Amino acid sequence: MESPGTVGELTDTLRQGGYLADRGLATALFVALSLNRPILLEGEVGVGKTEVAKVMASVLGRKLIRLQCYEGIDTNQALYEWDYARQMLHIRALSEHQLAGTDAVDKLFGPKFLLERPLLEAVRAGDQAVLLIDEIDRADDEFEAFLLEVLSDFEIGTVRAESPPLVVLTSNRTRELHDALKRRCLYHWIGYPAAEREVEIVLIREPGVAAALARKVVAAVHRLRELDLAKPPGVAETIDWARTLDFLGATDLDAGHADDTLGAVVKDRDDLEVVRASLTEITSGA
Repeated sequence: MESPGTVGELTDTLRQGGYLADRGLATALFVALSLNRPILLEGEVGVGKTEVAKVMASVLGRKLIRLQCYEGIDTNQALYEWDYARQMLHIRALSEHQLAGTDAVDKLFGPKFLLERPLLEAVRAGDQAVLLIDEIDRADDEFEAFLLEVLSDFEIGTVRAESPPLVVLTSNRTRELHDALKRRCLYHWIGYPAAEREVEIVLIREPGVAAALARKVVAAVHRLRELDLAKPPGVAETIDWARTLDFLGATDLDAGHADDTLGAVVKDRDDLEVVRASLTEITSGA
């Protein structure tokens, strides 16, 4: 589909895809899309950073290409790898006469032996793709420097994107990213939404959940975030908790229902003990 022509159109398009973006995020995405700029999204875990790229790909009719970063990732795993096993089978299948032919090298080192990884795939796809570089903060400094070079011209060897893909980078701030990468990107921080907006998000993602239950779940989650938890619940956990309670047929959120379903919203053993000690207070008036 054609790209939205205004920030408002993009906001409506994202909403139709099940993502409720505030004005600031929608503006940053609109500028990134219009000016071919990568966008770096930072924020707490579970606030919807990764989901932005998924929904953008869906509503724009583009292919989502995801590069999941992790400690020790190298350029081969991001660009391409060579299919040695297939090449050896091909060599064994060729006769001695064929191996001596002038085109033997082309046959043995052709593109059919190349295994594309996300970055090369995204450069080939160009503006028909959304490239999600997820949790870039988990990669090391060398990989970050290499990534900066790729994002500067979208050219890998003889392969060049005539029009670059939309690039969305996410970071949970486990380490500070270099200024050079930040300068290359637009930047937006995604924080926890206000209660009213979070209720709306729950109802958009889970339309079968009663509004009253959604409000009670959101109120309880906001109280959980005020506690000293190792892993405060994000919006994703709010949605999971509402979905779980609705699936179990709960129409209210009291201490009993909360205790039975805490695994949907609290994902740390020590945090569970802290929360269980305050369940009545957390769910009172929720």
